[in-house]
Amino acid sequence: MASRPLIPGCGKFSGELKKNMPLAEARFMAALKTLTSHASVDPEQTAAIGYCFGGGLVLEMARRGIDLDAVASFHGSLTTSTPAERGKVKARIMVANGADDPFVKAEDIVAFKDEMNSALVSFSFKNYEGAKHSFTYPGADKYGKQFGIPLAYNKEADEQSWSAMDRLLRLVFERHNR
Repeated sequence: MASRPLIPGCGKFSGELKKNMPLAEARFMAALKTLTSHASVDPEQTAAIGYCFGGGLVLEMARRGIDLDAVASFHGSLTTSTPAERGKVKARIMVANGADDPFVKAEDIVAFKDEMNSALVSFSFKNYEGAKHSFTYPGADKYGKQFGIPLAYNKEADEQSWSAMDRLLRLVFERHNR
C-alpha cells in the first residue's frame, strides 16, 4: 500500500501485522467472537467490511476460509502470499477499487481476478473511474496534501460502492433467511 502512512504509526502497525498473518487472524477471530456473542447479532449471518489495510485484511480472512457470508473491501490491497484455494472461501466477495489508485497495480487486479476465478469464488470487482486511494473518506484530500500522497475523496464512487455493498449484503442475507 502507501509508502508513507496516513496516520503516523499506522504504517508500522499494518506492515508488522501483514508480516504476521497468524496474529492478524487471531485478532480478527477474537473480534468476530466478541461481535457474534452479542445478543443482537445472529452468529450465523456475518460479514466483514474493510477499508485500505482493513480491506486487504478482510480479503485475507476470506482466503483463509473464515466463516463469513460476505466480505467487502474498499480500496484495499489485493496481493497475497496465500492465494485462495478451491472450496475454501465461504464468503461472497466484493471489491471496490479506485481506477486511479496508484497503490493497486493493473497486474495486481489481473492476478486477483485470476486467483478468484481459479478458486471458483463468487466475487465482484469494480474499478471506479476517476477514483484514487481513500475515495470513500471525505477527509482524504486533506491528508493527501498533508502527507504528499495521492489520496482523494470521490463522492460518486463512495456512494456507488456503498450501494453495491448494500446490495451484496441484502442478497446474501435474504438468501440466508429463506
